[in-house]
Amino acid sequence: MKVHATAASDSTLATAETEEAEAHAPLGSSSVSFAAARLSACCHGGAKMAVLAYSLGKREINQYFSIKNAKLLSVAAVVLLTVFHSASRHYGGSDTCDWLLSSGRFLGDNVWQPYGCMLHKYKSTEANFCLREKRIAFVGDSRIRQLFYSFIKMINPEVKEVGNKHENIPFVDGDSTVDFLWYAEVNNSLKEQLMLWTEGSASKPHVIIIGAATWSIKLHNGKSEALFQYKANLSAISDTLEKLAEHSEVYWVLQDPVYEDVLSDSRKMITNEQINLYNEAAVSTLNTSKKKVKFLEASRQAAMETISQSVDGLHLPESTRDVGAMVLMNSMCNKILKPIDGSCCQSTPPLSVLQKLAAGLFLVSIICFLLLGCSRHHKSRPIPDVESGEEKKPPVVVGQLNPKGPLLAICKMSLIMLYFYMCDRADIFMKEQKFYTHSTFFIPLIYIFVLGIFYNENSKETKLLNREQTDEWKGWMQLVILIYHISGASAFIPVYMHVRVLVAAYLFQTGYGHFSFFWLKGDFGIYRVCQVLFRLNFLVVVLCLVMDRPYQFYYFVPLVTFWFAVIYATMALWPQILQKQANGSAFWNLAVLLKLLGLLLFICFFAFSQELFESVFSVWPVSNLFELQGSIHEWWFRWKLDRFAVINGMLFAFIYLLLQKCQLLSEGKGEPLFSNKISNCLLFISVVSFLTYSIWASGCKNKSECNEMHPYISVVQILAFILIRNIPGYARSLYSSFFAWFGKISLELFICQYHIWLAADTKGILVLIPGNPSLNIIVSTFIFVCVAHEISQITNDLAQVAIPKESGTLLKRLLGAGVFLALVLILSQKE
Repeated sequence: MKVHATAASDSTLATAETEEAEAHAPLGSSSVSFAAARLSACCHGGAKMAVLAYSLGKREINQYFSIKNAKLLSVAAVVLLTVFHSASRHYGGSDTCDWLLSSGRFLGDNVWQPYGCMLHKYKSTEANFCLREKRIAFVGDSRIRQLFYSFIKMINPEVKEVGNKHENIPFVDGDSTVDFLWYAEVNNSLKEQLMLWTEGSASKPHVIIIGAATWSIKLHNGKSEALFQYKANLSAISDTLEKLAEHSEVYWVLQDPVYEDVLSDSRKMITNEQINLYNEAAVSTLNTSKKKVKFLEASRQAAMETISQSVDGLHLPESTRDVGAMVLMNSMCNKILKPIDGSCCQSTPPLSVLQKLAAGLFLVSIICFLLLGCSRHHKSRPIPDVESGEEKKPPVVVGQLNPKGPLLAICKMSLIMLYFYMCDRADIFMKEQKFYTHSTFFIPLIYIFVLGIFYNENSKETKLLNREQTDEWKGWMQLVILIYHISGASAFIPVYMHVRVLVAAYLFQTGYGHFSFFWLKGDFGIYRVCQVLFRLNFLVVVLCLVMDRPYQFYYFVPLVTFWFAVIYATMALWPQILQKQANGSAFWNLAVLLKLLGLLLFICFFAFSQELFESVFSVWPVSNLFELQGSIHEWWFRWKLDRFAVINGMLFAFIYLLLQKCQLLSEGKGEPLFSNKISNCLLFISVVSFLTYSIWASGCKNKSECNEMHPYISVVQILAFILIRNIPGYARSLYSSFFAWFGKISLELFICQYHIWLAADTKGILVLIPGNPSLNIIVSTFIFVCVAHEISQITNDLAQVAIPKESGTLLKRLLGAGVFLALVLILSQKE
């Protein structure tokens, strides 16, 4: 009997291409599908022409668009974009602090996006920590008073706006002191106060936020003489402000616009034209060559979009003035707290010891490769698919390998890691925060599924969950997850719950694929274990070195590595039961079920108590693998959320293989999986179950409550999808080569998104093309996919050298595995 069940590979593995030519083959390329050919033969006129146009169009696309050409284009794009952004930073004369203070836009729902960097939303605990033992002064009129209240509410949200409007207002909270000083005009009184600070006769603030103009316009009825006097007074205090800026942070707040239609009669002279003149006077006078005084213009930019919501036409709505306060907090505190999702006003972090070590190793590899010469590199050899069980022997033994092959792979990896570092650690490319809208999630979703349908092909086999189908399944799930991450769709609970099912489905495939391999092959050797561990962990270990992140940060890889170890232990421990052993014996089949029951009890035992779970996984050296920021809580949450998915996959694989062995399934081409009556009944139940879960998930109002139910009911959606996809014979006969292509690099796509597609460790979005979000997504996605595919090939090449099958003793392999584990333990301690 042909082993087909093992073709269902673990969703986390980036499987190797089976031919070298596939690296240069067109994306989704193959012959015209059987269905299209048959339709062309039996139809006439318009239908036949449509089929012909479809076939020719696909051939034309595939002729010019290959993965090799795509990689060359991506390299050129990376070089050009790096040069462009580096030059603009060097010669543009501005940095992320300037961008933060000067410009931005509303994304919607009063979410402010500074130009080119990410705004961290400060909590009261963070604000208190940053501002402890600091003295801050807000100096100006009623608009500055508004800004003052918005600022102190970030320190203490319970603060009420009370007190005399035209008097000073003190605020003390713990070690933080924030004062509002009433100076409605730029005059001698203001100058005297500033002089007191410079002369040291009064306690000098660490930060000064100052601004005024509307009272000068109002009191002098907008006359030009008042503007000239305003300029003169600004000139009189400019030197004082410069001196203060030498030891304090000084911000001049540019005047926000007014909504002239609702201004009272006593304020009608305060026009936007007048405000613009006063702002120009402030900039021209205070913007000296030293440029020590900073200008806060972001709140003005925000007010231009929302001033129509003002009650009196002069004072800003609360949501808009909060923008100015949050911008100020980011400007003051980002360089102190260094929040990962606040890229504004942050410098490039210094290199750690491990990062310097990694850079040195990469540099040595490049030098060695250059010394050996750049002659033609040997062809990449396919390695066995560790999940499918297709144990093809490499055509060349390890002893005959050209040393330049592995060195070239390492050189490529070093350049790719340099790009990773530039994207997410160096201050070269821009970053923006996510903002969810239904269109940003569902429109790309429609696009990719149209492409997936366009690239449909005939399956080589029509078995349930055949290799092409599982690759397709992994591919479209991974693309949905990528869109989910970049659109920030986790904020929308129905989408969040459906994506949770996709993650559970990946783990379901983990259980299904590994169980099928061990059950059918019985290969429990150390080679198999090392091969799986290498393929799962190689990229993550390198990223831990380069990006200075702990092992648990890439939570999915530790998760599937843990479950692989559990599956291996379950199947390998006595008694080892294989299919050939269990044939014709109900006793051995029952023994397998008892093993699975034992695994279920093991899972329930650990899920029963969080304290018990954390006490077990907090023991050294296990804790080094599973702690994140010194806590095991994140690992507990991830493990518990899908704790039954793997055993569900194992049980499904056992039942399916048992039914197949008993010849109770019809898996021929075009045949329904069961008899027509049973197939129709199961299809109906599956569709109803699928829709029922979706309706329940769409009605979720609270994430924590729905997450409690998720481990028990996610399998309903997974099984329903499998039956809907596989019961009809025609559905099993077709697959999407577009989705299957992405499925082969699903692991690389999932991990690479952390740093070269998203930004700030997935908290934001990488911006390669400023000012054009749609084009930016297209370009960054194109580069991201090409990099992920290249890393997959590099991993294949290095796996053949690191985990040789033809030579090397068991001792050597165990030694290599020990070194690898030790490296993981060291890296896992990085925070």
